[in-house]
Amino acid sequence: MTPPRAHPFLRRHAGKLVASALITIGLIYTVRSGGLKLIPSGEDFASVRWWGIVLYVPCVLGMTWFRSVRWRFLLRAIKDVPKRRLLAVSCAGFAAILLLPFRIGEFARPYLLRTRPEERRPGEPVLTMTATTSSIVAERVIDGLFLCLVLAAVLLWVPTIQPMPENVVGLRILERPISMASVRGSAFVLLGVFAVAFVTIAVFYFARAWAHRATLAVIGKVSVRLAEKLAGIAEKLSDGLHVFGRGRDALGFLVETTLYWGFNALGMWVLARGCGVIHADGTGLTFPEACGLMGMLGCAILIPGPPGLLGVFQAGIYAGLTMYVPAAVVSGSGAAYVFLVYLIQVVLQLSFGAWGLWHEGGARRLRGMTEAQAQAEDEAAADAA
Repeated sequence: MTPPRAHPFLRRHAGKLVASALITIGLIYTVRSGGLKLIPSGEDFASVRWWGIVLYVPCVLGMTWFRSVRWRFLLRAIKDVPKRRLLAVSCAGFAAILLLPFRIGEFARPYLLRTRPEERRPGEPVLTMTATTSSIVAERVIDGLFLCLVLAAVLLWVPTIQPMPENVVGLRILERPISMASVRGSAFVLLGVFAVAFVTIAVFYFARAWAHRATLAVIGKVSVRLAEKLAGIAEKLSDGLHVFGRGRDALGFLVETTLYWGFNALGMWVLARGCGVIHADGTGLTFPEACGLMGMLGCAILIPGPPGLLGVFQAGIYAGLTMYVPAAVVSGSGAAYVFLVYLIQVVLQLSFGAWGLWHEGGARRLRGMTEAQAQAEDEAAADAA
């Protein structure tokens, strides 16, 4: 009798799942040991006003819409995809990213949108896994660069409380406080990383032959085979920048990317004011400061993540709040604010994800995703061998 095979997803991602569980435990301990609360007490909600929540929800809806449909500009050089389809696929994919550790769920969007074999017709354009994946890589790099530029501008020009606390309020790692200097410095490091990533794929897109030769000339001194491999990967990923070969699409993508992040910051600002997050003089949080919170949150969730982004999500906003409001506010109405931002986004994302998955044919489509991923990983391993 042949022993049953482990489920492909569990078998291939067991290490990531275990690491994710350890990270989750560590992050929860970090937050709780510092005195901050994942679930605030009743008195922390004393300053919350209902209108803040009511106004925050449409901001999340606007953010989700533009985050989803702007994808069409990256795909239009290959195929026009209806906005409703992009919204459904993206919502299902965003929910998968939220639920699965280490952003394993990133594989869901290209899998759901790809042109399946039974859907292919002679003469009609085809969206392959490679094409959809490269478009998402381009989207992620552009998003990271955009967000880090916004955060860098905020850190350079938006005043903070004086004197600013030396450490992030309430956060510790192994009983050692997290310094604000290291947090702020990491934002500029990430800006450099995303800038290099964007320049790299841009060079491989606009000057592919030269970039290939340069890779062979530099990396080839160590290993020609490795150089060829890296150049091939970069060339495939750079195909996602087709949008910059079409001026109108490039402008449309950048405008809707700005609207996506703009709705995000607007929602965080409105909800902060509705939760009573105030400065020492009693004035409410400003919009530029809300952009700083958004940037800190974006940097934090780049940490290899646990399911639900639990811990990293909260730590990112707490780090941002530390720059602008007193410690008593951070651990009081600020805790209620962080909790509501997280809860509303998780509930809405999972609700949208359920609709998107239903629209795309239900869970049977995602069950097939693990088999497709396994095949893709096997092929990649064979190529590398």
